[in-house]
Amino acid sequence: MSRKIRVMVVDDSAVVRQVVTQTLSRDPGIEVIGSALDPLFALEKMKANWPDVIVLDLEMPRMDGLTFLRRIMAERPTPVVICSSLAEQGAQVALDALAAGAVSLITKPKIGLKAFLDNAANDIIQAVKAAAKSRPSSGGVSSRPRPANPILQPTPSLSADVILPAGPASLGRTTDRLVAIGTSTGGTQALEAVLTALPTDCPGLVVVQHMPEKFTAMFAQRLNGLCQIEVREARSGDRVLPGLALIAPGGRHMMVKRNGAQYVVDVVDGPLVNRHKPSVDVLFRSVAKCAGGNALGIIMTGMGDDGARGLKEMRDAGAHTLAEDESSCVVFGMPKEAIRLGGAAEVLPLARMAEGIGRFSRS
Repeated sequence: MSRKIRVMVVDDSAVVRQVVTQTLSRDPGIEVIGSALDPLFALEKMKANWPDVIVLDLEMPRMDGLTFLRRIMAERPTPVVICSSLAEQGAQVALDALAAGAVSLITKPKIGLKAFLDNAANDIIQAVKAAAKSRPSSGGVSSRPRPANPILQPTPSLSADVILPAGPASLGRTTDRLVAIGTSTGGTQALEAVLTALPTDCPGLVVVQHMPEKFTAMFAQRLNGLCQIEVREARSGDRVLPGLALIAPGGRHMMVKRNGAQYVVDVVDGPLVNRHKPSVDVLFRSVAKCAGGNALGIIMTGMGDDGARGLKEMRDAGAHTLAEDESSCVVFGMPKEAIRLGGAAEVLPLARMAEGIGRFSRS
């Protein structure tokens, strides 16, 4: 039998430590080797028995969770699952944790904490198991797969049909072009690498990054401050314009539609698709149907298969398509499945994705 996943729980709440420990201990593949009420106590315990995964709060006495996370990633990179109410209320802190190398986020409420943790038991177990597959390094880049979604969803996997039925493309003549990008875990760093390399005259971009509600606006704002192009959270009716990247809002699907010779986005509610909302498959299918060969599709790091079928639909509709290669992926899941299905015309490392967009822009 394989060795159990060793977990350290670090949280100043005795209730959280108790419930999370009990929850994880019910799984035969997990062993909680210790818990601590703050990072300094945790470090002392970890000297004798280093865990495979750390479940970490962000708001604690003596040393906050973000400082502890950065120290761990600098000294001995270890998969970290953030379990914190700050992840919901302080999106910037949560984004900083992802940028520092945390592999997933579970938001917990301030009120009704024990009931929430009991109800989220499967999410917590799955988050720890997924994190154990990773081997992050300093700077948030991993050499082995990392978990898929900031918040894991134990729900049936529905296809894009529930939002946008498959069907023939409806294409009219236009000179407008667009780039559609889909990504998940590791995507915050990957998108930063790509978007910061783009000039202001690049084609308009529409982006799905798997991210919970309340995070995407802050994420877009952060990217906007780093990039030459404009980056913002999408709103229904926004036009896809050169030099503009529209990020799908967390908790909503985003589609592209034609408005005369122009492309606009439509932000809609609906069920999870491939266990995600927003879903890459929904975006890619909409682009295949309305843009065809005027579009470039890109799928990057992420576990699972969201976007793989949509990228194949884009390629079948005449779009050029790119997938990130295994060597640069934090998680070679979504790109691997897209390649397997024949959806990727080219496979490129992350460092060459901006070059790929440039070639599309000039072609």
